[in-house]
Amino acid sequence: MCWLSCLSMTEEFDDQESLRARSEQVIGEVAQALLDSQMLENALAAAFGAREKAAEAQQAAMAALNLPSAGDVERLERRLRSFSQRLEEVEDQLDRLTREVGQVRRDLKPAADQEKPEKAEV
Repeated sequence: MCWLSCLSMTEEFDDQESLRARSEQVIGEVAQALLDSQMLENALAAAFGAREKAAEAQQAAMAALNLPSAGDVERLERRLRSFSQRLEEVEDQLDRLTREVGQVRRDLKPAADQEKPEKAEV
């Protein structure tokens, strides 16, 4: 009995392998036929051409409405980031200069106090 069930399992495995091999072969043949198909190539070219024309039409419509494109927005974003960085650098320099001026004033204050003539008491 065991021999019959083992034989049956082996036949099922062989059938599955055979089916898998035939399926792979058919898929390969279909893929090759599609690659060789002039009609598919023309359809793809038309689809990409239509996509390009649609993008151009969208860009023209947005320009007519005076709306920025995604590229315009991205460029503006980069410029704003750059401006923000520069502004932070200027703020840092102003903070440093403010501290230095404060230190100079503190250093000069005792010297200025010594130079003031004392009021004569009457």
